[in-house]
Amino acid sequence: MDLSSLSQFAQIVGNVAVVLALCFGMAQIRQFRRQRHDAAAIELMRSIEDQQFTHAFHLIYPLPVDMPVEDFRALGPDYEEAALALGARFESMGLLVYRDSLPMHLVEEIIGGAVVLLWQRLRPWVEANRREQGHPLLFEWFQWLAERFEERGRPTQVPAYDRFRRWTPKR
Repeated sequence: MDLSSLSQFAQIVGNVAVVLALCFGMAQIRQFRRQRHDAAAIELMRSIEDQQFTHAFHLIYPLPVDMPVEDFRALGPDYEEAALALGARFESMGLLVYRDSLPMHLVEEIIGGAVVLLWQRLRPWVEANRREQGHPLLFEWFQWLAERFEERGRPTQVPAYDRFRRWTPKR
C-alpha cells in the first residue's frame, strides 16, 4: 500500500468518524429532550399534587361559571386566597408553555380541562381586580393558557378514557 492509498483510507476513516459522531450527537440531543420532557411532566405533576392546590381546587371548582364578583367576594377570604393560589400556579404554567419549557400538549393532557374550567369561574374576579388595581397584567398567562386550550377545543375533546380505551402498554 503506497502513501496515496493510505492517505485516501485515512480520509475515508476520518469522514466515517465524523458522520458517526454527528449521529451520536443527534441521538444524545434527542435523548436529552426526552429527559427534559419527562422532568417537566414530573414537575408539573408535583405542582398540582400539593395540599394548597387541592384545597384551592376543591373550593373554586364547584362554583358557577361567570359568578358575579360581588357574590364571589361574599364567600370570604378563603376563596380569594384559593383564587390567588390557582392563578399563580397557572400563571407560571402559561409562561412556561409560551417559552417552550413545558410542552403545550403535555400540560393540556394533564390539566388542560381544569385550566379552562377554573378560568371560567375566576375570570370575573380577575377582570374586576385588574380594573380596581389598575393592573391589566394580573394573571395574564393564566388567561392566555386557558384561551389557547379553548382554541384547541379542549372543553369538547373526547375524554382520555374513551380516546384511549383500547390502549395497551408497549412492554
